[in-house]
Amino acid sequence: MKFLLDLDDNEYEGKTALIRVDFNVNIKNGYIGEDYRIRMSIPTIEYLIKRNCKVILISHLGRPIGKDINYSLTPVANRLSEILTKTQVRFVNNSIGNDVENEIKRLPSDGVLLLENLRFYKEEELNDPEFSKKLASFADIYINDAFSTSHRKHSSTYGAATLFDIKLGGFNLKKEIEYLTMIKENPLRPFIIVIGGVKIKDKIGALENLLPKADKILIGGAAAYTFLKSKGLKTGNSIIDYDHLKWVGHSLEKYGEKILLPTDHIVSSSTESSNTIYCKKDIPEDMIGLDIGTETIQNFSNQIGSNRKGTVFWNGPMGLFEKDVFSNGTINIAKSMALAYWRDSKTLIGGGDTLEAIKKAGVSENEVSHVSTGGGATLRYLAGDKMPGLLVLE
Repeated sequence: MKFLLDLDDNEYEGKTALIRVDFNVNIKNGYIGEDYRIRMSIPTIEYLIKRNCKVILISHLGRPIGKDINYSLTPVANRLSEILTKTQVRFVNNSIGNDVENEIKRLPSDGVLLLENLRFYKEEELNDPEFSKKLASFADIYINDAFSTSHRKHSSTYGAATLFDIKLGGFNLKKEIEYLTMIKENPLRPFIIVIGGVKIKDKIGALENLLPKADKILIGGAAAYTFLKSKGLKTGNSIIDYDHLKWVGHSLEKYGEKILLPTDHIVSSSTESSNTIYCKKDIPEDMIGLDIGTETIQNFSNQIGSNRKGTVFWNGPMGLFEKDVFSNGTINIAKSMALAYWRDSKTLIGGGDTLEAIKKAGVSENEVSHVSTGGGATLRYLAGDKMPGLLVLE
């Protein structure tokens, strides 16, 4: 696989690059919330425009049904203009067609053009050959800088890329691969995995690859209740993944000495209620576990924060952190990750929810080694699954 620096500067001069970015950000009332994914694309964009290469950016946003204006990338174009103050940033409300072709012709040699949401066209997710051909016709060079979408075989991540002689990985993609390969193949020891969130099934592949290498696995969030259920503890009305209970039991038998589970909980009668109860071990029948308790927080935080010159990988919050009464566990884990980083450990955070969590905890992106922009893609890569968007670059 080749990356931006593998080409000489003169190979970009006067050319046009089609860059698959991931601008799938949260937009409410026309305003962008967390813009980390936008900012992560800037090094690749600026590298190209400094070499007089036209830049065409393509991305999806959400899961629109048809051309739903609520999913337009217009606010992203405005944000890009605020960041790239010395660059002409244009936006066209189509992904293909004459409007796009005319805008590209008018674009200066160091200009940036953002196309409209790819998912306004059903052909994108179908990896339609004609749609792929139209996207590829806009440029001379293809660049994938969206690791988070590379597990999908869509037109923008696969079909269009097959039609280019020159196809490269961007700076963001390169960084993602380097860090995640380190975790998958040769993590610095001690190696601690912190797992939260709800869905166990999405994490099984990654865990099967990582469990043999890990020194400790700390499991919180809704995922923990399936493990506790498997051990015979009462979990009340907490979410249980019965489909994967057998796998959980097998993992506990094989790696039980490595796996740390919550010993206390913050529970409530429903996710809508703010009335909480603290309990140890068993959860009452009519209650749902919604955060780890103080004893577990202290235990998990000590394990993470005392890690020196090792590796800590965190995926998924410890509870329903969006509500303040259930955010204490997640916030403390985020602060412990920062402490491990300052103690010279490699700390990696994966998943959009986890990024939101460190923000809520007041932990800066500069207080972790790497924040992966991929949720499902990160787990798929760590599981060793084939990634169409990466394979096509090889």
